[in-house]
Amino acid sequence: MSAETPVATTREQKKPSVLFVCVHNAGRSQMAAAYLNHLSEGRIEVLSAGSQPADQVNPAAVEAMREEGIDITAATPKILTTDAVKASDVVVTMGCGDECPYFPGKRYEDWVLEDPAGKGVESVRPIRDEIKGRIRQLISELLPAQ
Repeated sequence: MSAETPVATTREQKKPSVLFVCVHNAGRSQMAAAYLNHLSEGRIEVLSAGSQPADQVNPAAVEAMREEGIDITAATPKILTTDAVKASDVVVTMGCGDECPYFPGKRYEDWVLEDPAGKGVESVRPIRDEIKGRIRQLISELLPAQ
């Protein structure tokens, strides 16, 4: 019995890890990461990155998330690294195509979402809302009710 206990304890302590990837890491992936952080209440490790990161997060995405009570003003686009992919249990791509490294054994999802680049907040809201629904589904899969 004691031989099985450490394994169960280790499993309970290991948080699932999710990496959101889009080209600029300035809109969709930032909103998804913020929602997952917020809605999972810290029970999931969250990373986001881009294959060609922008200089700043899309202001319309910042405003759309502010409307939800989530502040992403301090978020900054980051470059996608092989280490980030290796460290993640789930990799969610959002339009990065073939630029995302593939590792066997990882769970990959491709979320086809409209790109919010160059759009105003009124056009970003439906994208934000679709992301929120997908995040809720992802949480239910990664953190099943016990």
